[in-house]
Amino acid sequence: MQLGHHFEEGTTLDRFIFETTQAHPEATGQFATLLQQVSLAARMVSSRVNRAGLAGMLGGTGEMNVQGEFVQKLDEYANDTFKKALEHPGVIAALASEEDAKPFYPPERFRSGRYVFCMDPLDGSSNIDVNATIGTIFAIFRRKSEIGGPASMDDILRPGKEMIAAGYVIYGSGTIMVLTTGRGVHGFTLDPTVGEFFLSHPDIKLKPTARTYSVNEGYAATWDPRLRAWVESKKEPSATWSARYIGSLVADFHRNLLKGGIFLYPATKKNPEGKLRILYEAFPLAFLAEAAGGAATDGKNRILDLCPDDLHARTPLFIGNKELVDEVTALLAE
Repeated sequence: MQLGHHFEEGTTLDRFIFETTQAHPEATGQFATLLQQVSLAARMVSSRVNRAGLAGMLGGTGEMNVQGEFVQKLDEYANDTFKKALEHPGVIAALASEEDAKPFYPPERFRSGRYVFCMDPLDGSSNIDVNATIGTIFAIFRRKSEIGGPASMDDILRPGKEMIAAGYVIYGSGTIMVLTTGRGVHGFTLDPTVGEFFLSHPDIKLKPTARTYSVNEGYAATWDPRLRAWVESKKEPSATWSARYIGSLVADFHRNLLKGGIFLYPATKKNPEGKLRILYEAFPLAFLAEAAGGAATDGKNRILDLCPDDLHARTPLFIGNKELVDEVTALLAE
């Protein structure tokens, strides 16, 4: 299924989904329904984020998730909202979430779903209480197991290149959903007065190169010395580079997608396997980056060639403009 890129700004997301899926006679309607339910959940989360303080949603729940991270109230709300929105229409066979130790499988009566949905329901949730930008990241696979039967981990743990769609929703000064099915990346901005997403960023393309890097330099002493030297070289006045770091993966990626640059989350001595989750952080953003003309690696391998062996497997990540990603990857491969 390919989402087209011939639409004008102002096209509603519903119309965009309907007309692009109508162009595929083999479509059953499930994929369109899936994206419409993602849109519904995103609008619900956006509304709750925008009035988090008034709705008593700031702060933590007092619990810790499978990642060893403290669960925020909005984490829990976003996780439950997306699961409920996707369970009942019968479009998913399985759902994997950062917040859950195990996959979620819909009840037997909803097992006709053709898709597997993997998500970080609220990326950057440590920024909630300071009103910084946060977001939802998701990847969509077509199930491998027989439709109507139970799904399994084989439907979930697969190479990223088997994805059929990916996207994210960013909750900032505005709410924007960015989508791709591998050809063309499109951004839709939510108009809260009518409760609808409208096409605002058609056919997003990463420029061939840029001179901006995004990385948490607080860990620089624990990086590979070659990477540390590369970052230091960008600080020379003659280099004319800029550093931009928000501290929320989805926000940093979104800025670089629109403005150009490279995001780096390298391995450290404490986390030699990296920190970002392959399945629902690295995979979907890599799919988006490549569809926009960029690249994503773990410092050695293309991200989409990886195959996680665990639901919450991690990886280093270098993502953004292809020329910059290739430069860093070649440096670390020496």
